[in-house]
Parts: sequence; C-alpha cells; structure tokens
Amino acid sequence: MSQQPKHRPQSRQVRIIAGQWRGRRLNFPDTAGLRPTGDRVRETLFNWLMPELPGARCLDLFAGSGALGFEAASRLAASVIMVEKNHQACRALQQHCENLSASTVDVVCEDALTWLNQNRFSAQSFDIVFLDPPFKSALLAQALQSLEYGNWLTPHTLIYTESENGQQPTCFTSENWELYRQRVFGAVDFRLYRRR
Repeated sequence: MSQQPKHRPQSRQVRIIAGQWRGRRLNFPDTAGLRPTGDRVRETLFNWLMPELPGARCLDLFAGSGALGFEAASRLAASVIMVEKNHQACRALQQHCENLSASTVDVVCEDALTWLNQNRFSAQSFDIVFLDPPFKSALLAQALQSLEYGNWLTPHTLIYTESENGQQPTCFTSENWELYRQRVFGAVDFRLYRRR
C-alpha cells in the first residue's frame, strides 16, 4: 500500500505596495487563522499614516504574513518589531528580513501577550501599533490592556485594528481613545484609533 504524501501548507503571497521595496512579493504559509490585510485596505491605511510614518517606531503584534510591518518599514519607519507565535510564519518573516536586508525590522517568535507581559518594564514605546489578531477572539481587548498598562504607548500612539463588518471593537474607551479614521471594505471594518 502506498503512503499518501504528508500535507504541506501551500505558499501564498502579499505584495508591498510602496516605498523602497515597492512591488516585492512576500510568500507566507497558508496556515489556519493567518489572514493578511488586503492590498486595498493597506493602501487606504498607509495613506492615513503617511504623515506619521517616517521615523516612527512600529509594533506589529500578531504579525502573520508581515504585510503591515514590511509595508511600514518600506515606507521609512525607523523601526518595526513583528511578534508572531506560528513557527512557520515566523520562519517566513525571518527569511524576508534576510532577502530584503531589512535592518530596521526585528522578528520575535513568541506569543504576543506573553511577550508584552514579560517585557512590560522595557523602556521601549511605540508610535504606531498594528493590532490585528484573529477575528472572534478575546485577544484584541487583552492585547490593548497589556499595551496600556505596560508603558508601551506614547501619549499620541496610533493603533490600527481590523474586525468583521458589524463587529466593532468595544475595548477602546472614549476616555483613552478617539476614533481617528474608519472604513469598511467588503467584510472587513478597519479603524485607526488615536490615544487621547
């Protein structure tokens, strides 16, 4: 009896839209829960961020394909830290850093909440945070709480989120955050919050 070949996740691609790596395509594994931000959403988001991005310190939690973090680095963010716990996705991110000679990008292969909580006394703070965990999980609220109580944010940090259309996040309280930009594209509601 012949053995069936083991299933290997297929490779998928995202394209960097603009900046020094414009047009470069990045492969990422087709693993469960990995949902890259689409081109049109990213284009809108980075138009919003254009005045803020050069020289910004960025954090890409739940980095997945790296579409957001590499786009930020391509557009001259001063530094980008990507945190991703999936080992296959993390290896792909590290390979992209090598291929792009991305000296301003650091990849952390760890659970995002664990990393935030273990390093909360770090002197690091971020100007822009990409906070896009899997839909229908409690991770968005948990990560936001860890960010707020761990000295990770500046007085004017911007946080980007995605959620299913009609499922807006409720963890951004009006005392601490203002909704700066919002759009809906297809099934995705994407938002940019500014710290008050």
